[in-house]
Amino acid sequence: MRKIGILGLVGVLALVLAACGGGSSGPTTVFIQTLSAQGADGDIGFTPPPPPGGTFLVSHADITENVLFGIDSFGTEFRAFLDFPLDGSNGGGAVPLGAVILSADIEVFVNDIGFASTVPTLLDLVPYPVTGPTPADFDTPPLATRPPFNLFRQDINNFVRIDVTSLMVEAQRQGLRDLQLRFLLDFVPGAAGLVNLSDGPANTAPLLTVQFQ
Repeated sequence: MRKIGILGLVGVLALVLAACGGGSSGPTTVFIQTLSAQGADGDIGFTPPPPPGGTFLVSHADITENVLFGIDSFGTEFRAFLDFPLDGSNGGGAVPLGAVILSADIEVFVNDIGFASTVPTLLDLVPYPVTGPTPADFDTPPLATRPPFNLFRQDINNFVRIDVTSLMVEAQRQGLRDLQLRFLLDFVPGAAGLVNLSDGPANTAPLLTVQFQ
């Protein structure tokens, strides 16, 4: 079960206590949660030559209600993009610039994993347009990358929580107003798999939780 309601209440309570003095001499710890901005989420598929230079296909999550990353049976590589506004603009909590990040994670719902039982995964912090990813964003140098991790066939139809604390800290350091992430296959020997993540209804949409002071 997702904890969005519980953590949202905790965040509000922390803010109320801060406003009232809270009876504590130390800094107040605040929890916020926000869903990704579906209109900015999407994926990019790249099919290598021919034709010269290969071809890109950009899909938008507000149409497909999912995002893909990995490689399909035709050799097309997909990379998925998620945008989490940090200013409360999509109805979620806000993280003020200058906040001290204690922890951050995202929770994604895995619709399907094909062509492999284990999918080695990279997750980058990347800037891209809030109108959605473009072909130029497929291979943008990352601002930061968290350590590689695996997704597994048994994750299908389940939520997976991924620690993004280091990426959130870097986003704050650079003064970014969105935490924008790119999922891609980690091309280690034998790497394969195509992952389909839900980006539709709120109960399975990507969710960011941040704890800060």
